[in-house]
Amino acid sequence: MSVGTDAGLLAPTWAGTPAAAEVTDEAWLQAMLDAEVALARAQYAVGLTPAAAVRAIASVARADRLDLVALAHAARAAANPVVALVTAFTEVVAARDAAAAEYVHRGSTSQDILDSAAMLVARRVLGLIAADLERTGAALAALADTHRHTVLAGRTLAQHAVPTTFGLKAAGWLQLVGDALVRVRAVASALPAQLGGAAGTLAAYREYALLDRGDRGDRGDRGDRGEDGEGWDGGRNPVGGEGGVELLRPFAEALGLAEPVLPWHTVRTPVAEVGAVLQLVTGALGKFALDVQTLSRTEIGEVSEPAADGRGASSAMPQKRNPALATLIVSAARQVPAHALVLAQCLLAEDERPAGAWHAEWQPLREALRLAGGASHTAVELAEGLVVHPERMLANLELTGGALVTERLTVVLAPALGKVRAKKLLTAASAEAADTGRPLAEVLSQHPELPALFNPARLSELLDPAHYTGAADALVDRALRRYAELDEKGGSR
Repeated sequence: MSVGTDAGLLAPTWAGTPAAAEVTDEAWLQAMLDAEVALARAQYAVGLTPAAAVRAIASVARADRLDLVALAHAARAAANPVVALVTAFTEVVAARDAAAAEYVHRGSTSQDILDSAAMLVARRVLGLIAADLERTGAALAALADTHRHTVLAGRTLAQHAVPTTFGLKAAGWLQLVGDALVRVRAVASALPAQLGGAAGTLAAYREYALLDRGDRGDRGDRGDRGEDGEGWDGGRNPVGGEGGVELLRPFAEALGLAEPVLPWHTVRTPVAEVGAVLQLVTGALGKFALDVQTLSRTEIGEVSEPAADGRGASSAMPQKRNPALATLIVSAARQVPAHALVLAQCLLAEDERPAGAWHAEWQPLREALRLAGGASHTAVELAEGLVVHPERMLANLELTGGALVTERLTVVLAPALGKVRAKKLLTAASAEAADTGRPLAEVLSQHPELPALFNPARLSELLDPAHYTGAADALVDRALRRYAELDEKGGSR
């Protein structure tokens, strides 16, 4: 039977991006093998496994030593890939060291390995996403600062509302990216290892501990690193008392994950939280991308995406340059919530091990990770290369002939005419200007009541959009200060 390839042909958001490489079948298989090695090292650390066995297990724990396709097909029999993996991996270890094969997967259960692998994969992708968000944020901060005085029409319900600045719009995007970055960092730093045994009691781990301490005593091979001991200090710290509990910390440390308080076989907060943060990431970036799509419309033309050979091309229309980067990001933002919803629903996990809820998590988690990773990687290019067209912003400001600032005139006229009367007058004047094509300043200057209230120069000043951007400049400063604080806390640049 032929086997196809999932290279992202129908998923250009993530195809070829760094996140995609971290969630391939090979990457998941390697993460499961990493979890098996970490388990052996943790058991050595508490005096339960010989160093020679750990070396043998670690030396062959490479995905390319196993037949991935055969494992995938065999996974159907047990409804998860770990059962077949343990059998195949044990054979590989036995070929290297028959005695060491006895220590593969010792006391463990499938969910311990696959959940720990999932957290490894998630941590790696979240690290990529955090780095991309940092770069995107830096680019948006530069846009906000550069264009703090670049005036454009603020739009509400798709219509011109009042003037704003492009700097403040970029500051809004920056705020979203900063919010996402804070949460990505928090979630990534707290991802826990999973260790519980068959039903979350650590019973088999404890039984092996009691057996080994009773029958074998100290193994006496401390510090023998061997040729395959890279990255492992070979230390041992045998302790007694709680059986499997003392494995939690060294196991988590070997994986670089947080130590769990309890086994979380049916306490699925970690996975649901990853889904939630990925939804936030794509939602934040999706808002930015959606605005870029709108502002790059032919009839608006206030921004455009960075040019590149073939980017935005149409198969039929030579003149087209579509907003391809923004489209990829929006595509991810519309898909990830569905995957996150599945992960949230899997919080309903019955008994001590669920039948179906756990199994339903794997593909949605992978797809959400690579979509969010692809979107964040794409957002870097979009933010760093975004082209701003202030002249089009100015031209669009003039489309309504000054009506954009009638809110200001309402405030100015209210003391003399009353707020209700002033608004009624300006509503009628705006309608007349729109119907006749005459500038609002001309219509107002001919109104019998207004010349007595202000002269033409004052009226012109009141109708200048650049003079009615409120606290936009100060708000940009607030956004920039907040992002600078996040950058300092992250310490990655």
